[in-house]
Amino acid sequence: MSGVTDVVDVILRDGSTMRLAPPRREDVDDLRTFFTGLSQRSRYLRFHGSADVKDVWLRGLTEPDWAETGALVGWETGAGGADEIVALASYARLRDHEVAEVAFTVADADQGRGIGTRLLEQLAVRAGSTGIRRFVAFVLPDNTAMIELLANVGFTVAKRLEEGVIEATFSIQQTDAFLSQADRRDHEGVVASMRPFFHPRSVAVFGASSRAGSIGGSVFRNIVAGGFEGVVFPVNRDGTPVGGVHAYTSVEELPQVPDLAVVCVPGDAVLGVVEPVLRAGTNAVCVLSAGFAEIGPEGAARQARLLELIRDHGARLIGPNCVGVYSAAVGLNATFAPRSFPPGRVGVSSQSGAVGLALLERARDHGLGFSHFVSVGNKADVSTNDLLEWWEADEDTDVAILYVESFGNPLRFSRIARRVSRRLPVLAMKSGASAAGRRAAGSHTAALASSDAAAGALFHQAGVIRASTLEELLDTASLLASQPLPQGRRVGVLTNAGGLGILCADACSAAGLELPALAEETRRRLAAILPPAASTANPVDMLGSATPADYAAALEIVLEAEEIDAVIVLFVPTTVASAREIQVAVADAGPGRLPVLLCLVSDDTSVTSRPTGGVPLYGYPESAARALVHAAERAAWLQRKAGVVPALDGVDADAGRRVLADRVESGEGWLTPAEIAALFAAYGLPVVPERQAASADEAVAAARELGYPVVVKTALAGAHKTDLGGVALDLESDADVRSAAERIGGPLIVQSMIRGASAELLLGALHDPVFGPIVSFGPGGVFAELIGDAHLRLAPLTDVDVDELLTEGKAAKLVAGYRGTPPVDGDALRDLLHRLSQLAEDLPEVAELDLNPVACFADRVVVLDARVRIAAPPGRGSPKSW
Repeated sequence: MSGVTDVVDVILRDGSTMRLAPPRREDVDDLRTFFTGLSQRSRYLRFHGSADVKDVWLRGLTEPDWAETGALVGWETGAGGADEIVALASYARLRDHEVAEVAFTVADADQGRGIGTRLLEQLAVRAGSTGIRRFVAFVLPDNTAMIELLANVGFTVAKRLEEGVIEATFSIQQTDAFLSQADRRDHEGVVASMRPFFHPRSVAVFGASSRAGSIGGSVFRNIVAGGFEGVVFPVNRDGTPVGGVHAYTSVEELPQVPDLAVVCVPGDAVLGVVEPVLRAGTNAVCVLSAGFAEIGPEGAARQARLLELIRDHGARLIGPNCVGVYSAAVGLNATFAPRSFPPGRVGVSSQSGAVGLALLERARDHGLGFSHFVSVGNKADVSTNDLLEWWEADEDTDVAILYVESFGNPLRFSRIARRVSRRLPVLAMKSGASAAGRRAAGSHTAALASSDAAAGALFHQAGVIRASTLEELLDTASLLASQPLPQGRRVGVLTNAGGLGILCADACSAAGLELPALAEETRRRLAAILPPAASTANPVDMLGSATPADYAAALEIVLEAEEIDAVIVLFVPTTVASAREIQVAVADAGPGRLPVLLCLVSDDTSVTSRPTGGVPLYGYPESAARALVHAAERAAWLQRKAGVVPALDGVDADAGRRVLADRVESGEGWLTPAEIAALFAAYGLPVVPERQAASADEAVAAARELGYPVVVKTALAGAHKTDLGGVALDLESDADVRSAAERIGGPLIVQSMIRGASAELLLGALHDPVFGPIVSFGPGGVFAELIGDAHLRLAPLTDVDVDELLTEGKAAKLVAGYRGTPPVDGDALRDLLHRLSQLAEDLPEVAELDLNPVACFADRVVVLDARVRIAAPPGRGSPKSW
């Protein structure tokens, strides 16, 4: 399979992967071999008879133009090491140009793996981009496999029987039902592909030796010391025993094919080790070796070749350049971590090996144990997305922790994380948050958006809890792993030191939590057990004389208070009680229906991180407050509706594409006002009436046609009109218009003057090279960047996303009516945001777009000015489809 383009890798039901690609002229012989190898029945079902396959027909399948014909073949590496075609799907456009006939063929030995479904998914994407809206398939009634495929793919299929053949017609639009089914297939395949990493029965460590400092030797010893339930084989070049264990020189010498291969040889020797391992039948490879993409072009080429080997054999790869993998379920510690992993119910994915090891060390202090630890390294194949899929299905994982430096497929991450976050909390720390990475940009939207802000929007929409530091990450994980979620933000505080209670109250308030007054009944019960000088307000100051019994009794009372959602217990050591005694008392008293957090300001070495009862421990009240607010936000997110993307009337995406087609071919740049008007008309964006003018006389004529007062401004593409002095407002006469036109010069726009708006807002969109289409919303006008309060969401926006935008930040005050101005038309503003979202999603050529200002009234919204920059859309980086 040489030189193919437009390839895509898919994951199949059994966890193997397959490369799909359009057939080339040089593939005709392989196509002929494929059809020749089909059984008589398969040929009959495909061709409705036993017709011979002609070379002219085979050649017609190659080099598809996608507009009239399309074809994809599935390739696998055969027993002899050569690539073989095992499946083919094709379509041909019919007279009705919105319809194409589609057909599939899968080799007999490969049927039942889900290949045909994957082919149909990918064909639909390509056909849909050319304006084809429906597929029709002609199926013999006894072709049960094809009938089942069409029934389960996620499209709505209309069938009719005519002359002994079923005609099945279906829309190929990617509906929610279709995407849900595609996600289900991805999930099933990914979980199957991860199983050999986390439940291997046998492991081979390549590069294991007894030499001091040997990474492979450390990995082998960790596997043995960790109590791995399977068998482990050390492999090194000389067959030298490792730790007294017989070693092998190659995979061919091993007594069995290992489920998992851990490769620790020098980078330039990795390919020579991995290729025979894959040929032997191993489907899971973890490469710890460095010397790949992280070192530059030479290493990147080596990494690309490694991934090509993995894909050719349908296998999966963790790494390269990683620390390894740990799985508590089978006692597997295939890492070179200096200490063993405490078993538990937290899954960890770290893009940095060093940060991952730091998490391991600090997790002990927080009483956290791991179900899995994966250092994904360079993420050549297995990524955080794959691990989230696994943890969603894994009954041994209750919390997922992610350390992320970059995203490979953030839109895919968003879809997975939204689903996984419904089952278990997902916590993340994303590095690279500084403003140094923000690019210089020409539009308000791009200046107000940064990669870090986009990552924040992604996490928010997906329900992922974002921490700013490793300590905050572990503090929150400790709470979520051990306590119920609070059902609100109301906190009760118990303390033996008034000053510490005040600090905790301030920390809670700063974090967005509340300390409500306690009910009279609660205060009466507390007063009955505490000294007269104690304060039964909130915080409850039990005084320095408080004993462990006082703490236990007071905690039980506050936990029963209906006005409280969570309790933070504070303690400063005294001669009356030790930190350890208080820790035990609190653990015995809670938790119940509410989460309990314990803050011990003590260096008592007898204090354990997780006593019986599992109450999480903190050193400072600020740490406890930050963890608790994350838990409260998670509880609120779980109550949040999933949201839907509404269907919009009056949108003509094809018309929008036609506006951009010619300009994109001529290179990137700012659209002219006329082009912007045509683009906005295609998406139904409300704009102010305007006319084009080339001279002062034409400007006067336009003003008369529109009616005074008017605005005159420059029509130069992409200009910040106010900065250039290119705007004249509130012109009441011909003389005013003529004077302004002569001063501004050049091509002009004349608009009706809009007065009396309740608010001016900025709505924007940009196509981020990593995160894709992003929509921004904030205060507008000339001070948009100065105010700097734009909020972001990744497109497509659901109704819930839009509702949240309207209630966030400073713009929310403008929407609700600020200082006596009437509230704006919320429905019209929501509609505009949805239309902008769809435009951004449909047209990746739109690199930046500003609607600034958008004038908002009580009964309508209208765009007063806009700038749109287009560029060639970024290409798809990886052929990986899941």
